[in-house]
Amino acid sequence: MNYGEVLVMGGTSDARMLCQQLDAANVAYTLSVATPTGKQLAGDIKGQVRCGRLEREQMIAWLQENRTRWVIDASHPYAEVVSRNIMNACEAAGVLLSRYQRPEQLSDLTHPHLHTVQSIQQACETARRFGERVLLTTGSKDLAIWRAGLPEKTLLARVLPVPEVIQQCADLGFGVGEIFALCGPFSAEFNAAFYRQCRADVMITKASGAEGGYQEKVQPCLDAGIPCIVITRPAPLVTGEELLESQAAFGARLTRWLAAA
Repeated sequence: MNYGEVLVMGGTSDARMLCQQLDAANVAYTLSVATPTGKQLAGDIKGQVRCGRLEREQMIAWLQENRTRWVIDASHPYAEVVSRNIMNACEAAGVLLSRYQRPEQLSDLTHPHLHTVQSIQQACETARRFGERVLLTTGSKDLAIWRAGLPEKTLLARVLPVPEVIQQCADLGFGVGEIFALCGPFSAEFNAAFYRQCRADVMITKASGAEGGYQEKVQPCLDAGIPCIVITRPAPLVTGEELLESQAAFGARLTRWLAAA
């Protein structure tokens, strides 16, 4: 059994659900995650899990050594550099690439307090128009950029409860009352209470889709009269029939791949 024949990239809930479909179809595969947190979130899947970031040349070597036939990019919708490396490596190695990307739900909500932007820089420019306390629900990766972009604001970081992330926040000057270490997604009721508790004047988030609790995150914010800034996703690098935007679409693609194997 060749666990390298199929490679799933990503430490997301999407990746885990794709792995469960592969398990149900008795397909051997490897799930590649960047961090120990991603490995932990993978749960009890049947495939092998490799942990550690892969640059382009390392990925090409891995694909060739493992005789990989299909790569499924289920990395975070905003991990554009990762997706580009995956695409370039697959092109160089001659491996089929599919991109799984959850629907973003942006068009499902409209409101005068809802502001969509295309970058962190634009989000900072918009946030400067509002109050002092800025709640960031965009993850920990870009906290240093937010700190540099909004030096005059009190930043509140809602991040994963893992030691290295807490240490990162502390190193960037976030105090004990500015770090909220929680693992989502959360219900609308939880978020409504959370916004009251942390006294946010503005909230910044990403179009994380249903799996990321987008509507449950944004609607209570708008209902409370709190401005909400949403950073839209970069355009997917993979298009056409290899862009899969639902679990059902992935299931159909898996069926076709098995039929052609």
